[in-house]
Amino acid sequence: MAGAGDWDIQPQGVQGQLKIVGDNAGHLSTALNDLVTNMQAAAQAAGTAVPGSAAMVNIQGPVPVGAAPLSHKAMGPVAAALSQYLEGRQAELKSMSERIEACLTGTVKAVNEYIAGDLTAAKNAQDAAKSVNLQALGIQPEDKTK
Repeated sequence: MAGAGDWDIQPQGVQGQLKIVGDNAGHLSTALNDLVTNMQAAAQAAGTAVPGSAAMVNIQGPVPVGAAPLSHKAMGPVAAALSQYLEGRQAELKSMSERIEACLTGTVKAVNEYIAGDLTAAKNAQDAAKSVNLQALGIQPEDKTK
């Protein structure tokens, strides 16, 4: 198993990959929205198996004076099947977006921790270098007043 000292993460490269994944997630979101829109259009275009006025379902409830009664189009067998299909896939579709979000968030957090660790290691090395007694090593420190 590699230790943290063996890692060579390039934050800029990770950032580029996160952008690509984020862009692709946006395309997936667009595709899923288009899927729902197109399935709704297909359901409406498929019609119903009932004739004429039976194609509208009146809904019970209060209606403002002068307003049309509440109603919606009856759902035919194709619309019902498409609706059931989407309802059955809803958890999977939601899970896809949640996993992508968790992946992106986890990667950002991990890289930020890596950078923080790198900065801490650099500060420790700098502090250690400052504390070295150069005269004991036979090295004359620079005169910074010149």
